[in-house]
Amino acid sequence: MSLADTSTFTRQLDDLGVTVAAGPPEECATMVEAAAGEPAVGVPLGRSGPDGLADSPATLPDRVETEPTTADLRAAHTGITAASLGVAEYGSVALEADPAGTEPVSLFVDRHVVVLREADIVPDMPDAFDWLGPRARDESVDVVFATGPSATADMGGLVHGAHGPKEVHVVLLRDDGATDGSDAADAAEGIQ
Repeated sequence: MSLADTSTFTRQLDDLGVTVAAGPPEECATMVEAAAGEPAVGVPLGRSGPDGLADSPATLPDRVETEPTTADLRAAHTGITAASLGVAEYGSVALEADPAGTEPVSLFVDRHVVVLREADIVPDMPDAFDWLGPRARDESVDVVFATGPSATADMGGLVHGAHGPKEVHVVLLRDDGATDGSDAADAAEGIQ
């Protein structure tokens, strides 16, 4: 990951209408709280990216149901998941299908909040496949690449949310603790 990759990634997200909040892992719960509507379901942040978030201070707010039932998922406005990596060139995030329910939590809600470590942004798809390829082959990991809110023009005009979330927010965790004006305090103002 480089500063250029992060800049490209956030620029692409902006072009897609995706809101980004950036800050240190210690502020993760605050940034997610600002982005998440009620009710919210999520998956534990334990696994994400090459190094994972298991040893990270990143947490979800207490109000997020991390063991959602089917009824919880149907009633949820917001789903919160970790992404394995981000692809700067497209503003895409890689979401792994797992037993914790990352796929349904990311797809069956109106708003998807993605937690991603800045260190897990790669420049382009060849770099994404270099990282994901061995895991997909050796560990049989299935990955969905998501790029912005769901949209389709199959029924005439452009419709958001027909096959997935209408809104996407990215919480970008910076290992160095630096912010660029879109930190947790800024994120808390008016995202909902």
